[in-house]
Formats: sequence, C-alpha cells, structure tokens
Amino acid sequence: MSQLVTLTNHGPVAVITIDNPPVNALSPGVPEGLASSVETAKADPGVDAIVIIGGGRTFVAGADINEFAKSIAEGKGGGPDLTPLLTAIENSPKPVVVAIHGAALGGGLELAMACHYRIAVPDAQVGLPEANLGIVPGAGGTQRLPRLVGMAKAAELIVSGQLIKAPAAVETGLLDRLIDGDLFQGAVSFAREIAAVRPIPKTSERAVAPDAAGLTAARELARKTRRNQTAPLMALEALEAATTLPFAEGLGKEREISAKSLTSEQAGALIHAFIAERAVAKIPDLPKDTVPYPLHKAAIIGAGTMGGGIAMALANAGIDVRIRDTNQEALDRGLATVRRNYSNSVAKGRFPQEVMDRRMALIHPQLDYAGFDEADIIIEAAFESMAVKKQLFAEIDKVAKPDCVLATNTSTLDIDEIASVTKRPEMVIGTHFFSPAHVMRLVEIVRGKATGKRVIATAMALAKTLRKVGVLVGNSMGFVGNRMMFPYMREAQFLIEEGATPAQVDRALTNFGMAMGIFAVDDMGGIDLNWRVQQEYAHLIKPGTRQPLMLRKLFELGRYGQKTGRGWYLYDENRKATPDPEVEALIESTAKEAGIERRRITDQEIVERCIYVMINEGARILEEGHASRASDIDSIYFSGYGFPAYRGGPMWYADTVGLGKILDKIVEFKWEPAPLLKRLALEGKTFGSLDGLV
Repeated sequence: MSQLVTLTNHGPVAVITIDNPPVNALSPGVPEGLASSVETAKADPGVDAIVIIGGGRTFVAGADINEFAKSIAEGKGGGPDLTPLLTAIENSPKPVVVAIHGAALGGGLELAMACHYRIAVPDAQVGLPEANLGIVPGAGGTQRLPRLVGMAKAAELIVSGQLIKAPAAVETGLLDRLIDGDLFQGAVSFAREIAAVRPIPKTSERAVAPDAAGLTAARELARKTRRNQTAPLMALEALEAATTLPFAEGLGKEREISAKSLTSEQAGALIHAFIAERAVAKIPDLPKDTVPYPLHKAAIIGAGTMGGGIAMALANAGIDVRIRDTNQEALDRGLATVRRNYSNSVAKGRFPQEVMDRRMALIHPQLDYAGFDEADIIIEAAFESMAVKKQLFAEIDKVAKPDCVLATNTSTLDIDEIASVTKRPEMVIGTHFFSPAHVMRLVEIVRGKATGKRVIATAMALAKTLRKVGVLVGNSMGFVGNRMMFPYMREAQFLIEEGATPAQVDRALTNFGMAMGIFAVDDMGGIDLNWRVQQEYAHLIKPGTRQPLMLRKLFELGRYGQKTGRGWYLYDENRKATPDPEVEALIESTAKEAGIERRRITDQEIVERCIYVMINEGARILEEGHASRASDIDSIYFSGYGFPAYRGGPMWYADTVGLGKILDKIVEFKWEPAPLLKRLALEGKTFGSLDGLV
C-alpha cells in the first residue's frame, strides 16, 4: 500500500488518511492508495463504516497542478481520471464519511461529494476553483454539485471559482455537519452513528431540476467577472448535462468537456500564471536558509495616496506603523482617507467595526521622526523626485537603528543613487507598491548593487506577510513594470497621432483583455505625474528620437486626468469617462503641424504595436538580468498591470504567438529588435525555454 495513504481500524470504523504534504494533492500514488484502502476496508468483516481524512494542515487541495502542466506541455487532453475511484467509493456497501479540515478544493471536493457523508470543522473551506485555471471540473464536479446545492448555486460557485466556509456549505446542503473540537474523534463518532443507516445516500441518485434563470445569471456573472474566458461557459454546458442526461452519461459529457478545456491556450496560460506566481519566491542567488530581519514595527514617510495605502496594508497584517508627513493638514487628509476606506469596508460587510478599530489603532500619525529609531523597516513614500528622496534618506539614515531596512516606494528612480546618501547602502531596497497599495497584489522589490541578502529576504517576507506577490527585480529605469510601460504608452500616443483615437486604442486593448485602456490608465494615475516622471529622464533620450507630442500639451492645459475632470477623456462627478471632441481635434491639429499624415488604424495594428513593444522591452530586461525569469515579468504584468492572466503575461503570450512572427512585425514596424528576442526567434526557441518551469 502507498505510504501516501494509510489505513487504520478504530473498532468498527476504518480510517483512511491521506498524507501527501504540503497540501495532500491527488498526485500519482494517492488515488491508487485510496482505491486499495477502500477495497481493503470493504472486504474487512469487522469494518462497518469508513472515514477518509487528510493528514497535516489540510484535507485535499485538488489535483497536482504540475500534472496538468505536463499534460498540456505534452499535448495531451485531460488530467488524471478519478472517475473509477469515485464510482467505487460511491458504490461502497459500507458508508463512507469524508472529514474535512483546511480545504477541500477541486478534485478534493469532487472526492468528498462522491462520499456518502461530508463533515468538517467550522473554519474549513470548500470549492471548485478550476475556472481560475481555465479548466472544467473533470471528476463529477459539474454533475454532483448541482445535485447537492441546486443548479443556480452550483453554477455560481463554478463560474466564480470562489471558496465557501464550512458553515455556509452546511446551509447550502454541500456538507452534512460541522464538528467542533477534534475532527478525527468527531469523524469516528459520526461514522459509528450512521454505520447502520440504510439506504446509504448516494449523491448521484439525487434529482436535479433544470434552472434556466440560474444558468442565465451565471452566464452574466461570467461575462462581468471572467471577460473573454472560455472555461466558465464550458462548465455551464457540462452543468446543463446534469439535467438532460443520466448520471453516467453526464459524467462522460463532463469528462469530454474537461479534456477539451485542458487543450485550450487559456488553460495553458492560466496554469502557467499559477506556477509562475509561486516561482517568484525562488531567487537564484539567495540561499534558502537566509534569515530575514524581524518585522514588528514599521514607519512610513508620506501620508498621501501611496503612504496611506501602505499603512493600511501593514495594519491589515497586524504590524504597528508610524506615518509621518510634513504638515498637519496633509497628515489629517491622509488619515481621513484611511478611515474612509476602512469605513466603506465595514459598511459593505467585509469585516466588523472592531476589526477597523483594531487596525486604526495600529496606525500612528506624526509630524516628526519620534519612534523611527524603533522601526524594523522604514518605507519612504514621498513625491517622485530624486532630490526629495535623497534628502529623506539622508535624514532617516541618522535616526534608524543599524538593522533597520530602509525602503523606497519609488516607481522609477535609481535605487543606488538614493542609497548613496546613506552610510549603509546594503540596508537600502526598493519596495514599489501599486496603487491602491492596500488592494493591489504586486510589490516590485528592487535590489541595488549593495543591497544585502538578508534585506532582500526581509522584503520578500514582507510581501508574503502582506499577502502580496513580491517579485525581485533589478535597478534600471522604471525597473521592470514601468520600464515596459513607457514604450507601451509612447506607442499608443504615436497611434493617435497617426490616425486612431484614444477611445479606439483603449477599446482595442480592453477587447484584447487588458483591465483598462492605456489612456484611461494615464488619466487615473495623473498626466501631471506622468509628465514629471518623463522630465526626470529627459536627459537620457537620444537626440532625434521620436517623442509623443500630446502629453505636454495636455499638461500645459491643466488636463491632468480624473483629478481635474479632464484629461484624455472628460469625466463626470462619478469619474465616468466619455471621449472629448476637443482632445480629438487637438490631436488632429497637432499631427498636421508635425507633418504626420493620418490614416485608418486597425484594432489589430493597435494591439500588435502596443503589446509587441512591451515584449521587445521585456526581452531586453531579461537579457540584462533585471528579471530572473521570463515568468517573473509575466507575474508582474498580470498581478500589477492588468495584463490578462488567461493570456499568461506578455512573455508567455509572445511564445504562443511565435517569436518568429513577432520578430517579423518588429522589423515591419522599423523598431530595433532586442538581441535576445532575435536570437530565440532565429533558433526557434521560446522565452519559456529559458525558465525551466513545468
């Protein structure tokens, strides 16, 4: 019998324990061990009931994602087929109880639904999150779930991929009972209680009623929350089969649809995104045993949008934080925003008032550096000016304790130059949060030439503590995310000079899958900020290089975007954007003055020029070593820049298009191809081939 699965008898109850750390995935060996254990228990005359439970910290968090990735890489359809195992469990002449702690996800929940009874501790979670990976449940999930919770609820859960806590699962009928106290003992007692109950309840024998309204609502949910994604709609097709086909045929239909979903580009991209996000923690030159500095107290300089958001992120994680600004008005305004954000969350029922009170109590506003000498990390979140940041770092260098991490939230500026004003450049690092910092998942962690390994480990640990995606990057202009964003924004502005409109460019990009169009992004971030950042680096632009013409004009007109109600678009009191004929007329006159002949621009050209210019810059970043892996660039873009995860990130997307085709377009657009992209294209290789990920 597999050591991944063990069988022990406790009187008339056989307990089968899955022990495949860390998450008890149903990887090879586990299904076989389960099947063998179930057969042994069924044949034992001294056993009246069977319990299946997970060892360690969870029940079963689904199938092994690497098995799916290998299946896709090898061009095979379908993941591991659990149907024979689950059918054998459901047909057991002895009742089978599943006992859940931690989580029962994906194949883990499908296993649970095939059992006759489902019990759980109150803080357990259950769900079918396969849609997050672009796939459809393939082991009875779409056939058994509606039989337990009804078609409407099943459709909602599968389309959303959301997890629900055990108490809510009991209310829906997905679970039978909550167990307070020791789950093992509770499960054995429950199994004794139901051992003689007949008939044994089988999920497959329950009726399921058609629900056209529920399916329509689920399709609308998919349209709103999973724009352009195919797996949710395929899952709804499988769900419908539960009402039109006998159970066994429904399983076959589901298996067919699931296998088809696994062969899609979207599944490959989303599984890549899942693996890539976890790979960012593996830093090639950082020893695994590197010990981070302890982080109990933090301090922030700047109570503006970024400083306040970072303070919230720290307080949300239970970290005591001081926040300093130069005047009382700015401090009051910043804290009022923090309080308003928390109050909105309380009003929406996200957490109770006492949670807000506890978090607010961790944030201490002040006008001086008092207490900064006790901070384990100081994060500067002031105005994006090198002179300002150097002044602040010179000041905190004098007050911070020796082992305090000195971090800057700069989005573009040179970390080494900032560190040069301190006597401890090894303690300086970039922590580039994204706005709003308490919501956005990405933190670019920027290492300087002298940044110490313990400091890097500390910043990575902080990101994890804050439940964010921390990606280590090198110190170049704009780092990774903004360095690729700059040519993206330039190319979009060239397109409007040549004949497109801001609305057309944004529409083409959102249709491609971007969360927002680039001009809407510029208006949200602030045209004034974009302009000032460009001025910081104007001296680096080669003479004769084409530069966009419109940004300066909008800046000089005071059209700063949403904050002024006018930017690339017009904004109403709710910040709803509408195209502005005045801007479009200004674009036309500006192009005419510059001698640019305007023409019809297609959406395809917009997408190719905007996305391919990012890919080309990403290749340069990768070759220069400012990103460890192409997948790190992907993680930055789908977690912080709104790139559609179902396209895998810009570098993965480039591989799916084909680097040869992209190189041809780059030549056609008269750009200079990145040497790495050119070499890989000519060799018939991919960016992914450099990473070594599954």
